[in-house]
Amino acid sequence: MNKKSTDIEVDTQDQKLVAKFLKETTLFLGPDPEIMRDHTILPCTEHEAECLEKYADDAYLMSSIRDRLSAAADEGYEMVEQMGAAPGAKWGDVITGIYSKSGDLTIGSAGGVLIFSALVHHPIKFIIKNWVDEPTVGVSEGDGFIHNDSRYGNVHNTDQSMILPVFHEGELVCWVASTVHEGENGAIEPGGMPSMAETPFDEGLKMSPFKVVEKYQIKRDILTFLQNSVREPKLQYEDMKVKLFACMRLEKRIKEVLSSDGPEALTACLRYTNESVMTEVRRRITEWPDMTVRTYVTMDSTLRENALIKVNVAVIKKGDRLIFDFTGSSPEITNRAINTALPGAKGMIAQAFLNHIWPDLPRGQAAFSPIEVITPNCSIVDASVNAPNSQSLMSIFCCFTVAQHAAAKFLYSVPQKYTRVLSPWFNMINTFIWGGVNQHGETLGNLCADLNGMGGGARMNLDGEHALAPIFASMADIGEQEMNEEEVPFLQLVSKKMTTNTQAPGKYRGGMGYTMIVSTKDSDQWGFMTTAVGSKTPAIQGLFGGYACGSYPLCKVEDVDVYDVLLNNPGQFKHSIPEIMNEEPFDNAKYSTHHMGLGFDLSKRGELYMISQGSGGGYGDPYERDPALVIQDIEESLITPEWAMKIYKVVLDEDTLIVDQEETKKLRNKEREIRKKQGVPYAKFVKQHVQQEPPADIPFYGSWNSDYDVVYAGSRDDKRDPKNPGPIYITNPRDVRIAELESELDAVRAQSGIQATDTRK
Repeated sequence: MNKKSTDIEVDTQDQKLVAKFLKETTLFLGPDPEIMRDHTILPCTEHEAECLEKYADDAYLMSSIRDRLSAAADEGYEMVEQMGAAPGAKWGDVITGIYSKSGDLTIGSAGGVLIFSALVHHPIKFIIKNWVDEPTVGVSEGDGFIHNDSRYGNVHNTDQSMILPVFHEGELVCWVASTVHEGENGAIEPGGMPSMAETPFDEGLKMSPFKVVEKYQIKRDILTFLQNSVREPKLQYEDMKVKLFACMRLEKRIKEVLSSDGPEALTACLRYTNESVMTEVRRRITEWPDMTVRTYVTMDSTLRENALIKVNVAVIKKGDRLIFDFTGSSPEITNRAINTALPGAKGMIAQAFLNHIWPDLPRGQAAFSPIEVITPNCSIVDASVNAPNSQSLMSIFCCFTVAQHAAAKFLYSVPQKYTRVLSPWFNMINTFIWGGVNQHGETLGNLCADLNGMGGGARMNLDGEHALAPIFASMADIGEQEMNEEEVPFLQLVSKKMTTNTQAPGKYRGGMGYTMIVSTKDSDQWGFMTTAVGSKTPAIQGLFGGYACGSYPLCKVEDVDVYDVLLNNPGQFKHSIPEIMNEEPFDNAKYSTHHMGLGFDLSKRGELYMISQGSGGGYGDPYERDPALVIQDIEESLITPEWAMKIYKVVLDEDTLIVDQEETKKLRNKEREIRKKQGVPYAKFVKQHVQQEPPADIPFYGSWNSDYDVVYAGSRDDKRDPKNPGPIYITNPRDVRIAELESELDAVRAQSGIQATDTRK
């Protein structure tokens, strides 16, 4: 029976009423998958097309506006770096940018953390979708929105963004934003990067994009709430002001363009810039050979326990398509903080392109927009919103490394290169996170700038640069230690000294990192953390025969007051980690090593905490290294003569450092012949060395060999469906230790004939 038209009208009205009710009674606005899973530039709008048709052919005007906007972004960056209170701001761990009306980042500052270029468009698009027409929020001139929750688009919760809409004659024309690594955010451990976080609720402030500024004034009620949520209320306030003023300066420069050239010319420039960059990226991809490159990195800890955690990638190039496929990577670990949200993984791949593959392209979202990314849901590189990610740097840095390592294989055979082919950059933040009460009675929590001293990868024709820059910020700084010591109660007793015999060898060696030895002096309430992987297995690879970097554990000396030693017997103090750990110069002290996932550890006056920055990867066969370069490294105390002989097979006089060229040639030829004899056919090598299952004695997470239909979740027996791995929980190390001690105690009681008691009652 056909329904009457009146019945259909009633049904339609009911549907509208239900839709209206659901829209007006939304209980919760969580991260929007439609926004968060899309890193591409949004399609050209009708208005943008009209502006392009009118102005795009005026190359001089487009170039003039773009140059002025770029200068504005750099000006905003300089403002934040010069005025920011957070250590990260002072070192250049910031960025400012100009976004289209649709929310796409078009022009970012040349300096700073370029990973943000692929991340901050997400919260702007959230604001556009949810707050522009929301009567209780709205978006008006002079409004400012704050944001830090990585699940809505950011690296991790230590990064805070200020976002400002720009209007012209009452019409929204674009957006500006400034982002800073603030550090302290009220998490369960000071400094904003808690390794101990087991849920998102342990990670401190989680600010979805919300309005904190009206009429260019910070709202004091919200500011008060934020200040009471962190350990450093002064820092929270000061840097909110700094980011706001930087955005206001960007707005001022944009309004100057609007005044001189009009809103349509500005819109045309922003769209033209994005379109031209995407066109150029596709053209460059077309030049690459059609092939697939596979590589992976293995993380060696969760920062709380030893484990092997795989970040796997296949990079596929076909025509003008470039695809990063992370199938086979580890599932997310439900109660460990090393997971990353998908935008973070994409951001680090984008960083690899903007820094090391196509560094000549404008700093914007368009440079990565045409590149496709495939990830397994609920994986270490694409975690669910319920998994903690405060230590996402561990996994996203691995995303950078596999992207850089794979891309080098493509670049090697491309005639037109836009930078030198180079080995992977060192990729870990081997630095100290600190917190507590300082010598002035203030509660602080942040980290040392030394994370910005990562060793550069060896290039195809040059050695890598030492402690040059972090992979996330090509133009950053490491700060002034003396200025830092005015605020914190510890000293860097050894700082910026290259760590001997830690380079990654090759025809060209990787750039090396420096030793850091720190000790608390003027506080009884102070402690340190370290948060890095790579203390047991290398965190990066070499390239084309070059070696990977070494592994770098944390070393500690307890039960000593080194300040008394320096005062009474200064010659007893040693200035290198090997000397202190091997010679044990301090009587009755306790010497120990620890993986680089040290949770917050209260320190005592004069105890030593010692780490080393790592090395970039080596490039090419070490036996092809020019002996003169080997001697230069010895003279600069980068390696010892013993190392030169062992690794590079250079025969030399240790007193004069004169190379015996003939003997060196003979020795190298002899070693090459040994290599040939050691070589076996591929099938035989696989049979001898490739195991069918992960190791039984080390927890392993991810695919094994090339079987991507199964991922392991910590043991040989725990196999999961990669499309639906389910939750993976690891027991708290403290509970593991308690169980071990209780078992030992029960065994002692049994031997003594004492009946065991149930300690749980």
